Amino acid sequence: MSSVVKMNIYITYGIGEGLTKLAAFDAALFDAGIANYNLIRLTSVIPPHSRVIVKKLNCNSIEYGHKLYVVLSAGEEYQIGKSIYAGLGWRNFGKAGGIFVEHQAENKNKVMEVIRNSLYSVEKYRRTGGKIRHKIVGVKCKNNPVCVLVAAVYKSENWDSSIK
Repeated sequence: MSSVVKMNIYITYGIGEGLTKLAAFDAALFDAGIANYNLIRLTSVIPPHSRVIVKKLNCNSIEYGHKLYVVLSAGEEYQIGKSIYAGLGWRNFGKAGGIFVEHQAENKNKVMEVIRNSLYSVEKYRRTGGKIRHKIVGVKCKNNPVCVLVAAVYKSENWDSSIK
């Protein structure tokens, strides 16, 4: 019997620069296609029967202001000449679920190292096995503050406007 996919989780990513760290973060959200949402951060559990798909998203003006459930890795740098990298790593066991880990560091190799170490460590409490997958992005600060982010997007949801 084959496993039925109940949810697609999209991995999107962005890089931004701005006059402030907040402006750089906002620019990275736009680049990742998730700027028009109110982000709700989740812990790192992948529900059973989920499929993880790396796909840069486009901003959705129709859902402006909706809630967006995400696991987020974001890093900022404001010192000229320094770099910042952010990444998500994951193991997905299909019908058994999976786990994300999120890290930031000054170089890609360091981010990959801590992703691997974290995933190996959390196996102690969860099902082991499965291929380690990852998405890492980075940028060097040239003039203004910069931000990089990688987000696992679970779902969007409209607000219930009724007051009870």
